[in-house]
Amino acid sequence: MATRVVVNCYSPKETVELCSRAGVMKANMRTDKIFASSSMAGCLLAFACAAVLSTNTAPWYQENAPGLIRMIGALIFPFGLVTIVVTGADLCTGSFMFTTISALHRRLSPLTMLTHWFITFWGNLAGSLFVMALIIGYGGVFNSAAYRAEVEAFANTKVVTPEWHMIFLRGIGANWLVCLACFLAMMAREYFSKVVAIWWPTFAFVCLGFDHVVANMFFVPAAIFLGAPKITVGYYIWKSMIPALIGNMVGGGVFVGVVYWYMYLTGDTTPISIDGDMYGGDSVPLIGREADQSAPNGEVRSDERGKSAEKMV
Repeated sequence: MATRVVVNCYSPKETVELCSRAGVMKANMRTDKIFASSSMAGCLLAFACAAVLSTNTAPWYQENAPGLIRMIGALIFPFGLVTIVVTGADLCTGSFMFTTISALHRRLSPLTMLTHWFITFWGNLAGSLFVMALIIGYGGVFNSAAYRAEVEAFANTKVVTPEWHMIFLRGIGANWLVCLACFLAMMAREYFSKVVAIWWPTFAFVCLGFDHVVANMFFVPAAIFLGAPKITVGYYIWKSMIPALIGNMVGGGVFVGVVYWYMYLTGDTTPISIDGDMYGGDSVPLIGREADQSAPNGEVRSDERGKSAEKMV
């Protein structure tokens, strides 16, 4: 008798459908709730950014083993995205994927999509600046000379050192990986798998030094707050925020949202059934749970089918 394969995750096609539904749900929330959710996301990511800067404050390693200290920081940073995903908070960079898929699926108007981007961007900025100034800044977390030097040096690598086009291209890579992490988290069905799915793509983007516009909302303003001489608010907006934002839109919206929508939701009129009878036949792996041996053809009983995931980025 052939061994039955059980896959404890959604298929890529199902995941795109779930992302489309998530985009609709997010974009149709009340404006005040979108802003509150995105502000919380900015706060949570700011804590992760602060942890990275604290870890990076190791002068000997920065001089002799910069790759090692960057890797350690990259291993720590993903907890920020994990907390955002599992609490349902909204990053504008995640919205670039979710609402793009929904709009391409004709479930959202372009205006509604862009409105959600606008609100989440400002909410992320508000949350990030709140943690940066009130919790970290006035809290004196980085007051010592070594920490101040690291905050300034790190911000310089995000604004001063690279060219405009470099930040744009790094922004593409950053949100490509971040949205891939969100996509894989949607594919997973249970908590631990979601954490693992988020952790490693996020680790890769930090380890490679890519530019994420919301993360930079903490890194660069923190340096300005501490008096970095080479960075002004206007210079930060032009040299870092704008290219990183545009790059993140391309990375998440095009390289994840458009690509997977094109691959799985175009040219196929077959209805997409989430946890439905279409999965469970002899030729198709079961999704999410073992087959009930008492049911015909190994189908999952209707009362045993898993419910659609509601924890969405």
